[in-house]
Amino acid sequence: MMKKFILATAVSLMFAPIVASANTPEQSLKADGFTLPAPVKPIANYVTWRRAGNILYLSGHGACEGKSVLGKLGQDVTVEQGYDAAQLVGLCALATIKEATGDLSRVKQVLQITGMVNATDDFTGHSLVINGFSDIFVTAFGDDGKAARAAVGMSSLPGNMSVEVSAIVELKNE
Repeated sequence: MMKKFILATAVSLMFAPIVASANTPEQSLKADGFTLPAPVKPIANYVTWRRAGNILYLSGHGACEGKSVLGKLGQDVTVEQGYDAAQLVGLCALATIKEATGDLSRVKQVLQITGMVNATDDFTGHSLVINGFSDIFVTAFGDDGKAARAAVGMSSLPGNMSVEVSAIVELKNE
């Protein structure tokens, strides 16, 4: 009995570093089948991010690489398509964070997400759509990716994109 206990303890100690080591955000994304796109470039008179101390502010994002889903939720775009669109926006926002910090592992926590949904007046599934963005951030950062959040409807968004999201992120001390 003691030999089994010693063997089990030795095996668990041998593999403890493997279990204890967490994946990087990019490894977590890759494990779920996601890859980061090239970050978006501003299309008007603004920057895609601004840093103040350890706080990183992201401008409103659509999807990178011209892959924004176009149309109005409740008319042209289903909730499922909107969720997928919000995931693409999340990946684009992560690409911007990586560009701003050099490494997604620099993120301490996501503080706030403001999700805007191009929707008809009677559409009510805004939060279901923005869950696509939130789920990508939780995939990347675990519970540190959960944020205070607003999911609101808009009568229109730039270029007729269906989803736009801005975020505020706290970075780890350097």
